[in-house]
Amino acid sequence: MIVTSGWARTALSHRICTGIPRRRLGKLVAELAGPWVAGQESNLRERRGHDRQRAAGAGPDHQLVFTDRVVVTLVILRFQLPHAALALFHGVDRSTITRAVHEIRPLLAARGFAVPGSPDLRLRTLADVFAYAAAEGVELRIDGTEVRVRRPQANKPGRRAFISGKMRQNTKKATVVTDEKGRTLWAGAFRPGRQHDQTALKTEGICDLFERFPQVKAKVDAGYRGLAKQFPDQVQAPPLKPKKDAPPEDLAAWDEARRQQSSERICVEHANAEHKQWRPLQRWIGRREYFDQTYQAIAGLVSDRTAMR
Repeated sequence: MIVTSGWARTALSHRICTGIPRRRLGKLVAELAGPWVAGQESNLRERRGHDRQRAAGAGPDHQLVFTDRVVVTLVILRFQLPHAALALFHGVDRSTITRAVHEIRPLLAARGFAVPGSPDLRLRTLADVFAYAAAEGVELRIDGTEVRVRRPQANKPGRRAFISGKMRQNTKKATVVTDEKGRTLWAGAFRPGRQHDQTALKTEGICDLFERFPQVKAKVDAGYRGLAKQFPDQVQAPPLKPKKDAPPEDLAAWDEARRQQSSERICVEHANAEHKQWRPLQRWIGRREYFDQTYQAIAGLVSDRTAMR
């Protein structure tokens, strides 16, 4: 049985399916419409090799209107449903849904991350985050997270690069930066699972940013202890455990300091958990080259909600 497009849009646009309320969905559609139209016109101009000769709107209509393209992309990001299932709901071919996802997902990833209290401002780079933290006096929380991915083909170069030493699985890593309330400010530094969290972040130029913004402070876990040694006045890592022959009072003081630092840093772990409420980030079964875009798109949508805390 084929569901009409109107009924499919009504059902799939519900918050349960898209992960965002309908009121914010309308704003998102309006926000993405301009870049999508510009991209379509650019593609048509490149295919034609010359300027438009007919008025805008001439020619065949899209089988899937722009609003439906946004909705099906959100549903796939939320639940990782098969494209063929959504194609059945809308009465179109599976390739139409796949094409819609490839059009909308980059637009969602390019939106950046919401800034608390400033709805018109978006953070897109790590430098933007440091500039914002320096201007507003925000103390950052930094943590890495891993998502399982498909195992690369046998005898393929770089196959071992995805094997995580921690999870003993094929993974991709991402670095997440939040404020002290766990609101997502940035997600990036996507690297194969074998690379260390600290190495992945240093390749993004975080050392230069700490030097440029000496007033910015951050709390990290033990995986970034080298960064804390390099910038002891700005980066705080968990304290080192005393030696085995240390007196009981030293062990008690260390345990209390460790608990305090952990309680102040736990908000970034909660942010990672919010991202992984979206099915693709629980286990990524698509092509690895689309993982980065998907993570940034989801993290950007989550930041829209967390920015209102």
